[in-house]
Amino acid sequence: MSRSRQSTHKGRDRGQVGIGTLIVFIAMVLVAAIAAGVLVNTAGFLQSSAEETGQQSSDQVTNRLNVVSTVGTKISYNVRPSVSEIEITVRKVPGAGNIDLGETTIQMVHTSGSYDFLHGERGGLTDAPNNTHFAVDKVQDDDDSISDSYVLNDPEDRATIVVDVDDARAGQKNNGNAWGFEEGETATFRLNTQSGGTTELRVVVPETLSDTSVVSV
Repeated sequence: MSRSRQSTHKGRDRGQVGIGTLIVFIAMVLVAAIAAGVLVNTAGFLQSSAEETGQQSSDQVTNRLNVVSTVGTKISYNVRPSVSEIEITVRKVPGAGNIDLGETTIQMVHTSGSYDFLHGERGGLTDAPNNTHFAVDKVQDDDDSISDSYVLNDPEDRATIVVDVDDARAGQKNNGNAWGFEEGETATFRLNTQSGGTTELRVVVPETLSDTSVVSV
């Protein structure tokens, strides 16, 4: 009788140990499955972030403006000869996607300070720029993408960006004389597209502006 009871107890102990081992095994499987799921999700997130970062970096390099020409216009001779407006003709660089000039920003750095310009749509392309906005005029635009939405969508598209430096500096005196860029002055323009691509342009006004209405700068 005692041997039978002892055998029964041993069987119960072995059964309890087996159930405990099974529970531990199931828990380990569940933990491993959860960890694997977390790793897969993390890997997917990192891959997506890396692809997005790579695309943004690529856009910053490729989606830029190429400067075709730069001229100074509206030359004033009131006190000292000075350039009132800068006209920058641009196209998109080879391989670039569509570039929306309406979302482009411009920073002008001059000895008198730094000035920021946004595109100002005030009823049409012929509107004059002012102290905080630049204007856009089409030069070549076969499908009216510039006329309709200020977008360069073809390698042959050309547009002119007009910046009124006279208005921008109207709040600061230039030795009590002209507001625009005087003879021999320099400035840097940074054209930033919606993708973050930056084109830097250095403007140098000629030493002599007499008897002219447009100059290459």
